[in-house]
Amino acid sequence: MPEKSSPVRQEPRRAGFTLRELEVLRALVETGKTTLAAQRLGLSQSAVSRALAELEATLGRQLFDRSGGRLVPNPDALAVNDELGPIFAALGRIVDRSSAASSHGGTLRIAAPPTIAHRFLPPIVARFTKTNPALEIVFEVLSSDVLVTGIAEDRHDIGLTDTAVVHDGVRSDLLVATEAICALPSRHRLADLEIIRPQDLEGQPFVALTRRHSGRSQIDRFFDKVGVRRHMVIETATAVSAAEFVREGLGVALLNPFPIVHQLGSGIVVRPFAPAIPYRACFLSPASRPLSLAAADFMAQVRKALI
Repeated sequence: MPEKSSPVRQEPRRAGFTLRELEVLRALVETGKTTLAAQRLGLSQSAVSRALAELEATLGRQLFDRSGGRLVPNPDALAVNDELGPIFAALGRIVDRSSAASSHGGTLRIAAPPTIAHRFLPPIVARFTKTNPALEIVFEVLSSDVLVTGIAEDRHDIGLTDTAVVHDGVRSDLLVATEAICALPSRHRLADLEIIRPQDLEGQPFVALTRRHSGRSQIDRFFDKVGVRRHMVIETATAVSAAEFVREGLGVALLNPFPIVHQLGSGIVVRPFAPAIPYRACFLSPASRPLSLAAADFMAQVRKALI
């Protein structure tokens, strides 16, 4: 008795077609070459050929004839392409509407202390404003303690500061962690050292931030602990003014490198300081409510600027 042959398994025919295949069809109708269609769509030539083959298999008919190295659309291809016109026009309107929706409206209230506000944020805020023309931005320059209170009381949507913050009404998100650098006049004798250590600053004229800065108390405690006495020449309110007094030769300073380290200019050299004195720049936002979408996007833009 002859052995029964097993039936040949038929591959199931794929139902429907993909948007990519329809994009390939339109590109081929308009360009006539797989190479040009591939360039337009950002695909490989083989991917274009494969998409066309799958579309023809789904429709059950050939769509293009080859002539002189070109793909010539036949009447079936032209008919399908005509039907696709309104579809792709509608898709374009959807994309435009989505892009518009990603632009924020309302008001975004941003606050930062002077050094960060003047030396870091302006170009970022400007770009964010241009990409969100319907968004009103209020940009406040405040001392760190006033900023923290304002955030806790929901007077600002987002703040950026390098002050250590412990407050139940404030949410804190780390932006960047840094370590203190020593800023010296460029011709200072300590400029020849690769690393500045506490004992190097014994008796040195010193430019300090005012005592309202959390960084100032941190540095004072450090030097008290190691038993090194500095000669305090001047106290000043901002890292920018401290750097200018260093440039003028009044003394040396320990500074947070963020955000001024690349903007110091001539007349100042900076050296690492060891052991490390840490700083943390953080975003602050009200703990009483979730972060707004505009504030979250602004935070993302600030992070991107540091990459």
